[in-house]
Amino acid sequence: MADQLIAALGGYGEVGATAVRRLAESGHVRIRVGGRNPERGRTQLSDLHDIDTSYVDIDDRESLNRFCAGADLVLNCAGPSYRILDTVARAALRAGAHYVDVAGDVPARRALGSTFGDRAAVFSAGLMPGLTGLLPRLIAGPGEDRLEINVGGAVRMTPASAADILLAQGPDFGESLAQWRGGTVVSRALSPRRGIRLPGFPEPVDAMPFLPTESVRLAAELRVEELRFYTAYASEAIPTALAMAWADDPEHRDEYAGMLIQAAVSDLRERDPYYVLTASTGSSSATLRTGDPYQLSGVVAALTADAVLQKKIGPGVHFADGVLDPAGTIEALRHDPLVHSLTIHTATSRRSSS
Repeated sequence: MADQLIAALGGYGEVGATAVRRLAESGHVRIRVGGRNPERGRTQLSDLHDIDTSYVDIDDRESLNRFCAGADLVLNCAGPSYRILDTVARAALRAGAHYVDVAGDVPARRALGSTFGDRAAVFSAGLMPGLTGLLPRLIAGPGEDRLEINVGGAVRMTPASAADILLAQGPDFGESLAQWRGGTVVSRALSPRRGIRLPGFPEPVDAMPFLPTESVRLAAELRVEELRFYTAYASEAIPTALAMAWADDPEHRDEYAGMLIQAAVSDLRERDPYYVLTASTGSSSATLRTGDPYQLSGVVAALTADAVLQKKIGPGVHFADGVLDPAGTIEALRHDPLVHSLTIHTATSRRSSS
């Protein structure tokens, strides 16, 4: 396994550098890191031995083909994902490599199709989507009466993340104010919850209901009677910027990326960064806390790539939350320094890690 070549695109960005480090720490010694600024990669990853940094342009098919050539697995940590779609996945397919995408979701999977030869392609291998679909599986059994998921906090925002958030609108991504109930999506069923204290969060937050497609898949698979999903914000700064962006002409939506980044900066003026993911049923709960969701997404991406190379994930096109082992993944996260705390309370056991 250590001799297999991993080609990590965007491997010195916010997410990718963490993924590369975790892969190297787990024994993968052949890693090719690519991006438009190889010198930045050499500087950022200078302490890692045998890391090959090279130039690659996603928009140049030949450049992308050269980068993927000879790889056993291509890991895509570049963004914004909703513009890349299946571009990198198809280059991996041409190279005969497995593929892991830290983002992607429905548009990328639909663009790629449902087959990937005798290799595996895994999308949504990050925190959200990814852990937001995986963590609830530890506490929610088939036929659960009610499941509530809360995620958010106050953290910096990268340009790629801002672009993805602005583009992530429409039925492919989810529905605002909706919930899952009785086997279907019920529109306009929920209202924002202002200044609410949620378990696991260090301060009152504004919880905005938004039902992601990942949660719809989860609820349908587990036959959950009722599922509610809330995104938590430390202030009104980011929701206000999003409302302005989505109310404007889509042609000008990219212009709001800077506004979103500054809204995140304003949230951090009076508080330390924090990010919380919770899932709860009537009798069980799980809470994960971190200070950097981007780096934690890199950890999940590395764990997914490792699982693919160990053949724990079979051929085909998948979403990470549906094929990763929940217990094994969470146990690995318990020991990662980026996880500030991880607690799981169930009706039959009580486990915690800080």
